[in-house]
Order: sequence, then structure tokens, then C-alpha cells
Amino acid sequence: MIDWMRYRVIYFAISAVVIGVGVFSLFKWGLSLGIDFTGGTILEYRLPDGGTKIIKGSLIDQTKREEIKEEIVRFENVGPAIGPELIKKTLYALIISAVAILLWIAYQFKSIKFGISATLATLHDSFVLLGSFALLGHFFGAEVDFLFVTAMLTILSFSVHDTIVVYDRIRESQKKFGGNLYDLANKAISETMVRSLNNSFTIIFMLVALVLLGGETIRWFAVALLIGTISGTYSSPFVAVPILVTWDEIEKKLRLRK
Repeated sequence: MIDWMRYRVIYFAISAVVIGVGVFSLFKWGLSLGIDFTGGTILEYRLPDGGTKIIKGSLIDQTKREEIKEEIVRFENVGPAIGPELIKKTLYALIISAVAILLWIAYQFKSIKFGISATLATLHDSFVLLGSFALLGHFFGAEVDFLFVTAMLTILSFSVHDTIVVYDRIRESQKKFGGNLYDLANKAISETMVRSLNNSFTIIFMLVALVLLGGETIRWFAVALLIGTISGTYSSPFVAVPILVTWDEIEKKLRLRK
């Protein structure tokens, strides 16, 4: 059996570097907000080769539209669909959901350690996605819009689901065989790794196809889902479980000192 927990420091270092770069990007450049947040105009031009090009920008009135010479397929002024009040309510909903997940997992696994470790893993995925889009927004013009919010909520649920699968295998082995959490964690990861990778790769292949062939409208939505899927696949065995094992070991050492 592979000793996965032996490399915990490496897992934590990888996560620290990725999140650190993301946090730096957020403070340095921030997120590029789409018109769902700011309002603006959507222009769709017909290109000479027959294709179309979508451009999103600040509001353009009807008079200025008439001055545009290129052939326009679609012209649409959009107000900010996601106002400050809705953003605030969304944040409240996320906090309530995180606390509910934490308490539910803690209740099901009879330990607050399981709940907090799983919640920290979901926060890890949130920071990875936000930081990635700060980078992509600065270098490639990726915007944060309503679809991005949808993608974030989707990958958080995916991450929690994957974490619970590993935790459940730890609980089953603990009931059947007993033993310390370190060995049980290694056993659980080994038993669920192939299933987790198979599940994730089927999603990743589909998302890569959408990124390459899905068109400009949903490209960044697919990119967000792709980043979240990769991060969620990584965080379940290599963030949530190592946090749980490390916490358990620290707790035992503190008890021995008393």
C-alpha cells in the first residue's frame, strides 16, 4: 500500500504556492468583472469569412450604433444583473452553506475534525479558482460573470462530494479493522484513487472539448469548470485528508504532554 501521507508537506507546499500566486494576483490585478456585474453593451459582428465576433464593452447608445460601419448581427445593452445586494446575499448563502456542510459532515462522522477539514478543502478550491481567474483576466481577458458564479458553486459541490467518498471509506475501515488514522487514510486514498481519477478524467475530457470547440460564449465558463474539477480532484485526497491526519496527530501529541 502506498504511503500517501508521507508526502503531506509536499501537498501542502503545492497548495501554498498555487494559492499564494492567486492571492498575489487578486491583490495586484483583481478580477475582471463582466457586464453581468457592471452593465454594458454586447456587439456581435459578422466577419468576412462568415464567422462572428462578440465584443462586450461599456454602454453604447442607439446613435453611436448607427455610426458603426461594420455589419452587426446583434446589438444589446445590458444592465448589471448582479447588483451589490445580490452579491451580498450570495456571500451570505455561501457562508450558511459552508457552515451547514461543516456541521452535517461533523455529525455524520461524529467528529468536528472531519467537518472543518472538508470545509478547508472547499475554501482551497475557491481560492484556486479565484486566483486563476485573476491571472487569466490580466493576461487573457477572462471575465467574471454570472456563469463564473455558477461554475464556482458547481465545483464546490463536486469537491465536497469527492471528499465525503474518501472520508466514508476511512470510517468503514475504522469500523471493520480499527487502527490509527494515518494508516486508514492511506488505505482509503489507495482504494478510491482509481475511481476518483476515472470520474474526473471523463469530466475533464468533456470540458477540454468545450474549451476548444464550444465557442466564445461559454469558453471561460468551461475553463472555470475545468480548473475547479482539477483542483477538486486534487484537494479531496491531498488537502482534506492530510489536514485531517495532521490535526489528529497534533491532538494526540498534545494529549500525551498533559
